[in-house]
This record gives sequence, C-alpha cells and structure tokens, in this order.
Amino acid sequence: MSLYNILGFYPDNIELYEQAFIHRSIPITHDRKRGNNERLEFLGDAVLDTIIADLVFKHFPNKKEGFLTNTRSKIVQRESLNLIALKLGIDKKVTSMPYATTHHKYMYGNALEALIGAIYLDQGYGCCLKFVKERIVDKHISLDKLANREVNFKSRLLEWGQKTKFHIEFDLIETFTDEDGKPVFQTSVSLEGTPLGIGIGSTKKESQQLAAKNVIKKIHKDKNVLRLIESLKHQHDVK
Repeated sequence: MSLYNILGFYPDNIELYEQAFIHRSIPITHDRKRGNNERLEFLGDAVLDTIIADLVFKHFPNKKEGFLTNTRSKIVQRESLNLIALKLGIDKKVTSMPYATTHHKYMYGNALEALIGAIYLDQGYGCCLKFVKERIVDKHISLDKLANREVNFKSRLLEWGQKTKFHIEFDLIETFTDEDGKPVFQTSVSLEGTPLGIGIGSTKKESQQLAAKNVIKKIHKDKNVLRLIESLKHQHDVK
C-alpha cells in the first residue's frame, strides 16, 4: 500500500508521514532524528475532532448539540478509528515492536490520528478536511445510519470494569438549573475510588453517558490514567 493510495495526494514533507507511522514501542536511539508518533497523534486527535464536528454540524442542520456530540463521538471512538485505519491499509505502514499489537489494540487508529496530524502540519486544515471527508467519511461512514446507532458508553465502561476486576462507580455530584430554568446534572465516574471523569447533561442518564465516554477515552490515551491502571493491576496481583 503506497502512501499516495492512502492520502490521495503527494506530500511535501515526507518525514512527517514517516514519523506518523512509528509506534511508541520502537525505542528512541541516539542516532535517530525523529521520535515516535505520540505528538502527531495528540495533534491529529484535536484536528479530527474539529473536522468531524464541522461535517456533522453541516450534515444535520436542525439537530441539537447533544445529538451532534453523540454522533461525533461514535465516529472518533477508538474502535471506529481502528477499523477505518485497517480499511485504509495503515496497518501495513506502521512500524512497531512484535509485542505491540497484543498490548496496544488501537495502535492503527492512533496512527490514523497521527497521520491526520502530519497532514495538518504539511498541507493545512483544508487538506485535512478534504482527506477526512473524501477518504474516511464518504467511503467508510454513513452519517445517517451512524447517528441512529445507540452507543451505551456506561455499559461499555462497566463491562470493562468487570473484565479487569476494577470497581467502577457513578456518582451524581450536583444538580442545578441553567439560566433558562432547565435542569442540569453533573455525574462523576471513579475507578477504585479515584475520580477519572465528569459528565454534564440535561438528564441524569446523559450526564452518566458523557462521563463514561470521557473516562473510556482516558483509559486508552491518558498516560496518567494508564499508569494508575498498571498500579491497580499490580496491587490486585499482590493480593
């Protein structure tokens, strides 16, 4: 799979794209000028969020903020991005240590975000928007079908907790009314007693779903949370 076949254009700074495909499992050596793709992934994650928000906003002109937020989250969730990355052939471009595919199940989705970060730096936002729309959304995503698909982030997080033997707790920490007199609910999610995320919504259920979505993203990407999980696993093993 050539880079042109993935991108649909010829890049200017090829080194950015090469770096986008270097997984963090590859050790940094003193003679290698480039690092891994983590910084590009960070940038691409933010750019992709903006682009998907842009596309969803324009595709559903009469939908409210909650609907738009949920639709965007279904597209940018780890499982979706990983599947799209495989369809694009990104798995054939990623360089990693042999053990990495076992321990980093969303490696290719993360590389896709890094690739978007590389496109942004090399070609700008307009090219990024064109790539995401034409190569990802138009070819691999039906926005209308996706919007109607229910994703239960709370159930997914609780299932993860059962699988890993971690206690997940949802706490309603505050309720109030906004300036229009509408109710607002704020829910906190804790992992083994440590608060990890907060969700704010117009119903208790919505606040729980948004809090769970926030925590799920941190479980896969936040280094501090990953360190906490490893520490908790070690404590369980000791017991």
